[in-house]
Amino acid sequence: MPKFKLIISDSSGKSRSLEVEGVQSTPFLGRRVGEMVQGSVLGLRGSLLITGGSDKDGFPLVPSVRGGVKKSILLSEGVGFRAKFEGERRRKLVRGNLITEDVVQINLRLLEEPDVSGAQTETKTEKERDKEKDKDKDKEKKERDRNGERGREGEGEREGGGEGKRGRH
Repeated sequence: MPKFKLIISDSSGKSRSLEVEGVQSTPFLGRRVGEMVQGSVLGLRGSLLITGGSDKDGFPLVPSVRGGVKKSILLSEGVGFRAKFEGERRRKLVRGNLITEDVVQINLRLLEEPDVSGAQTETKTEKERDKEKDKDKDKEKKERDRNGERGREGEGEREGGGEGKRGRH
């Protein structure tokens, strides 16, 4: 039986680590990144969304690669790639989105299920929170513009002395 290290994050941004093996690890085998698992298998309320993970060699699980195989793909952004300069593309070795026995770490997000007892709850979804944050950022930006302050986005000259897109080599 495989042994998994589960990293469970909640909506407040806190995360906790949990190791499972044997019978507790079987609900995760054969699942894909983006699928849901009931939290009751770990003794948690709500459901768990599989957001990613990594295998025994440290290669990340990529949602766009099907299956549980390692594959070398051309990346310009996303999971498993950090560009050194704008427009860069590199071939990187990643693992597919299927959880197999070679996977060591699984990243999960705890999704709380609403109370269906008839009581109205005032919990906001993640999208609503993101929209509010964007509105707050827009307000702050407008306020800075009114006061004559400019943030990083409005700087006219680029730092670095004109090396171009690629930067120094």
